[in-house]
Amino acid sequence: MVVIRWALLVIIVALAGTPTPSRSQELSGIRPLHASLQEAWRELPADTQPLLESSQIEAFLAAVEGTPPNWAVVYGGGHHDPGHDDRLFALNRERDAKRMGSDRFPRLLAFVWQGELSGFDEEEQGFRVALGPRMIPTACGVVRFKYEDLPGRLVAVARDRTKAIAHRLADGNPVEIDVLLAGRLIPEESVIYDFSHEEEGRGLIMPVVRIEAVEYALRDSVLP
Repeated sequence: MVVIRWALLVIIVALAGTPTPSRSQELSGIRPLHASLQEAWRELPADTQPLLESSQIEAFLAAVEGTPPNWAVVYGGGHHDPGHDDRLFALNRERDAKRMGSDRFPRLLAFVWQGELSGFDEEEQGFRVALGPRMIPTACGVVRFKYEDLPGRLVAVARDRTKAIAHRLADGNPVEIDVLLAGRLIPEESVIYDFSHEEEGRGLIMPVVRIEAVEYALRDSVLP
């Protein structure tokens, strides 16, 4: 009996000392470079909700948020209006409160950010990816998706296109790609509201997604 208890204690201690990998550690940013966005999409679960076009995003916002904000009222007299910041803050808190305790959109969502290939990663035998947001005008306002838990290391493995891409980069020509990101709305602040910095008075809507999948796709048809 003493031997059995000691063996169990050893197992418990060993398990306690073994670090449990987090979700962000499990998600890899080292992914193949697909020939097209359609090809990359096939790597995602079949029921993933596409949020790539304005119409798709507008339908999604209607399902999650209902009616869009009255941006003219919130903006008021503009950034110099003393109540501007308070009204924007109130809008965000009001919308957060309405979503509290409900899960109106539990599905996996997928959106696209802009990417560009840079230096070659010898260890992973792929190209490092520089990432930038995509701004999508909609009837509800300009939409810019935000992400959480994106892997810190993003590398696109080009395989048989590696030499062609390397030559193009060496000649100083950019290689642009689409970065397909999929995940779920975070429960705390699913959507953040702000104003566009490019267009005065235009509303900015930022759905916040916790990333569960990353895929890369070529955007340039010049490459073979």
